[in-house]
Amino acid sequence: MEENTRLTFQALFYDTVRKHGNSMAYSFAGEEPITYSVAAARIRALSAFLEKAGISRGDRVAILSTNMPNWPIAYFSITFMGAVAVPVLPDFSGTEVFNVLEHSEAKVVFVSSGLLYKIESPKPVTVKSLIQIEDFSIISTDNEPVLFDASALPSENYEVEEEDIASIIYTSGTTGRSKGVMLTHKNICFNAIRGRMIQDVDENDRFLSVLPLSHTYENTLGLILPMLGGSCVYYLRKPPTPPVLLPALETVRPTIMLTVPLIIEKVYFNKILPTFREKTILRLLYKIPFFRKKLNAVAGKKLYKTFGGHLKFFGIGGSKINKTVERFLREAKFPYAVGYGLTETAPLLAGANPQKTVFESTGPAINGIELIINNPDKKTGEGEIWARGPNIMKGYYKEPEMTSGVLTPDGWFKTGDLGILDARNNLFIKGRLKNMIVGASGENIYPEEIESVINNFRFVAESLVIQQKGKLVALVHLNMEELEKKYQHLKHEMEEKYEEKKEELLIEIKEYVNTHVNKFSRINKVILQPVPFQKTATLKIKRFLYMQ
Repeated sequence: MEENTRLTFQALFYDTVRKHGNSMAYSFAGEEPITYSVAAARIRALSAFLEKAGISRGDRVAILSTNMPNWPIAYFSITFMGAVAVPVLPDFSGTEVFNVLEHSEAKVVFVSSGLLYKIESPKPVTVKSLIQIEDFSIISTDNEPVLFDASALPSENYEVEEEDIASIIYTSGTTGRSKGVMLTHKNICFNAIRGRMIQDVDENDRFLSVLPLSHTYENTLGLILPMLGGSCVYYLRKPPTPPVLLPALETVRPTIMLTVPLIIEKVYFNKILPTFREKTILRLLYKIPFFRKKLNAVAGKKLYKTFGGHLKFFGIGGSKINKTVERFLREAKFPYAVGYGLTETAPLLAGANPQKTVFESTGPAINGIELIINNPDKKTGEGEIWARGPNIMKGYYKEPEMTSGVLTPDGWFKTGDLGILDARNNLFIKGRLKNMIVGASGENIYPEEIESVINNFRFVAESLVIQQKGKLVALVHLNMEELEKKYQHLKHEMEEKYEEKKEELLIEIKEYVNTHVNKFSRINKVILQPVPFQKTATLKIKRFLYMQ
């Protein structure tokens, strides 16, 4: 990329087309990719189509779609003409989709066929046209119907400014209300360029996309970043369950993947750890650090092969990774890297490549971004993480008061996360400020840290720690697969025996946790959560739903 290249999607994309026009760009796993030159032609044709549909500079156009090659085509066709993309998370409910479309005043919506039911009726009055993203056909319109012409050109060469809004991304936060985060072309492009400084990519790299493109993590680092190097991104036709993901890994043999902690935690707790518990000798050896490292190294080679055998960067972001799982990845010599960021920061704030990861840390601030701990505790050094740099959002759409609550006059963004910086400026995340519980003697208690301990217990799938009447209470959802293994000799009486054993198990969990945490983090009670917790797009538990 040239030094003087403007930080807009348009400028960076056409810079890539000039250098890597014949390189593969987008494809479904196992299918033939289109090149960047072909993608450019489709983007221009779709911009022309949007013009005919009544879209002009500054208009909002939503994308409610699962990941597919036409997703980036739609996204760039909107933003190249100075309009604003509004990516909508596929797992939003019909009500949430309606609220996003109404609040953003979207005029046109690209929608994938499987999600059309969320928008058909009722739809906000501002929405004039629905376009099926699979083939760009008009589903419904208040205007004169138009046909997509693959050879069409837009009526003008649009000039987009770096400070123009590129995207309004609505968060699916853990605290409830969705906010529309306004990100400029510069916010996102700067972040992708600096992300590439952590891990370079080129036309030989293959990304396998498993997170929603409507989330800023996948959007910036899984779409804009690979575009900078002319890399190819592969998508899945179905959700990334093992029967879908495993063949795709074998076919694509990705060099880069972006995931969230829960994905790799499930692999470890459900697939890898049970193999060390099958035989008594292995179970005993796994408790001894020397042998554990040897066993993890063997498991790591198998895991690397499962992921296609070509991975050089396995990015983990979105929330804090379980300490035991990270230790496994280190000892397994798996090429993982942990990053930290938020939607409001486009998203990356801190990170390191696999050769430079620091255990339990997200690494240092990325080049060009300032991170400070505001008003740190004199004893612990902990405090709220503040960030400043060219990637900080313009604000929350139509929410000036909310914006002024998180952006200071001198440009600092208050992340709402608590952390510390070590002597080498590596960042360590403690938890969310809003989640922190103050103990009886004024101690800071981080529920996320207690949950990490609980989740290490063999029969726990996931957990949530809350405060009830001044006491710490753990809600736990059990791993039924592991329970069935333990009680397989009672298989025919499983339900009856399970009810008998349940209370014993909850007491056992409480005792286990309280011997592994400090005295003020001890839990008073364990309550069974019968169904999995509801989660955000990055698989974080929606805590607000369980607070009493």
